Amino acid sequence: MTSDAGGGAHPRAADTRFQGRARLALALALVLLGLWTLKAFLPALAWAAILAIATWPLYRRACRRWPASGQRVLLPALFTLAVALLVLVPLGLAGVQLAREAHVLYGMVEEARQHGIAIPLWLPGLPVIGSQAASWWGENLADPAGYAEFLGRLNHASLYGYTRQLGGQLVHRSVIFGFTLLALFFLYRDGESVGADMLAASSRAFGPHGERVGRQMIASVHGTVDGLVLVGLGAGVLIGIAYLLAGVPHPTLFGAATAVAAMIPFAAPVVVSLVGLVLLSAGAVEAAVAVVAFGFAVVFVADHFVRPALIGGATKLPFLWVLLGILAGVETWGLLGLFLGPAVMAALVLLWRDWVAGGLRSEPAEATHGAPFVVGHRLDRQP
Repeated sequence: MTSDAGGGAHPRAADTRFQGRARLALALALVLLGLWTLKAFLPALAWAAILAIATWPLYRRACRRWPASGQRVLLPALFTLAVALLVLVPLGLAGVQLAREAHVLYGMVEEARQHGIAIPLWLPGLPVIGSQAASWWGENLADPAGYAEFLGRLNHASLYGYTRQLGGQLVHRSVIFGFTLLALFFLYRDGESVGADMLAASSRAFGPHGERVGRQMIASVHGTVDGLVLVGLGAGVLIGIAYLLAGVPHPTLFGAATAVAAMIPFAAPVVVSLVGLVLLSAGAVEAAVAVVAFGFAVVFVADHFVRPALIGGATKLPFLWVLLGILAGVETWGLLGLFLGPAVMAALVLLWRDWVAGGLRSEPAEATHGAPFVVGHRLDRQP
């Protein structure tokens, strides 16, 4: 009997449906409450997941050669320390270099305060704006009195506020980085069980299709790491060598800045152009032209050939969607969007292709017994 004499639903069945809906509503409310509670640390968890995905193949290779007794604490700790040093050492070197140059900058400011800054010889020759730029430079920077007045117009209270804000941001970023390393350690240590739980949850919630979407997003993270980080570092090394040969002051520092900018599409040419202006201000016109031409050529090849092949090849994404994912991701999530943007685009394009082809595929997923954390035996392969 599933209905009473009046034809209505059985009270027990109605109670079961009500309880099921109530449990679903409670689960959604708790998930939203948990996300809201953890909102300040969600970037740290996201960075930890991205770093774990990017380095998981190396970690698994090390696990196969490492004694089982050290895989619970020592090996995860060593990999976490290696990631920390990979981030902190370049920042430390840049900080030391900037500290060394602080007295030089202070001396340049004092020299300009006493004698002004002479108008560069190339400035009046710039097309369209040359005469206006030279006139402004002469009124505000070339004359010591104008330079002092120009500095006087700076709001020292605002500068103090900016300095305090910068200090607060540094403390906040340091805390986030610390929690990122902590989460990364536990992801290394418990990656196998975390991956198995995620696969089980995905299978129960979405069926066999959730794993395909997960594989696509994981592949996009691997492709983004190769296409953005590695290609950016390679472009920075090549252009940094050009800086060294052209006699650019502090070529290592400028090369590092170029490498970081090269990770973001269309950002490296800005740094290369600034370096060209530095050479022009020193009167090295030929060196400036050569550096800018070489830098633009390297960036053009990286952005139009190497990077699309690495990212698009790993995710089967057209370059337009890769570019939109990167730029929109950076606009929305900052530096984290470099990796999240392409991952989201990869998942959306996969769903779109399945829908256009006549619906989500119905073939069952392969067995994934003992699958490691997200990027394990199967999820780190291309879909």
